[in-house]
Amino acid sequence: MKTNALITLAIVQWQDGEKNETELMTRASVTRKDKVYTVSYEDTPATGFEGSVTTITVEGNKCASITRKGTANSVLYLEKDKKHFCQYETPYGAMQIGVRTSELRNTIDKDGKLYMKYTLDLNSSYLSDNEIIMTVKND
Repeated sequence: MKTNALITLAIVQWQDGEKNETELMTRASVTRKDKVYTVSYEDTPATGFEGSVTTITVEGNKCASITRKGTANSVLYLEKDKKHFCQYETPYGAMQIGVRTSELRNTIDKDGKLYMKYTLDLNSSYLSDNEIIMTVKND
C-alpha cells in the first residue's frame, strides 16, 4: 500500500560536547508491505543534500536503513545492539563509517513514529551520537 504523507524529522546530534538540533517537515511517499515501511522524500537546501532522494526503510523493531541517492550517496544500516560499517560519500570523497545502534523503536502502525539512536565513528574514532525521530501523518 502506497500513500502520500507529511513527515517531520527531528534530528539531534551531539559532537564535541555540543548539541545540534534540526527539524525538517516535508512531503513523502510511504509504502507498507507486510511489516516493512519505506519512506522516501526529496532532500532540500535545508538538509544540505539538495538534488538527492532519501529513503528510510524499517522492518519492525529489528533493523532500518537510511539510503541517500543523487548529489550525495550513502547507505546507513541500523540494527539494535550491532555495529555495521557503511559507505558514506561526500563531495571530498568516499569514506567508510561505523554505525552502532543503541535504540530502534518503530510504532508507525500505532502513532506514526519511528525513533532511531546511533553512534557514528570513522576509523574507530568517535564522530557523534545521533537521534532521529520521524513522525508520519497521512494526507
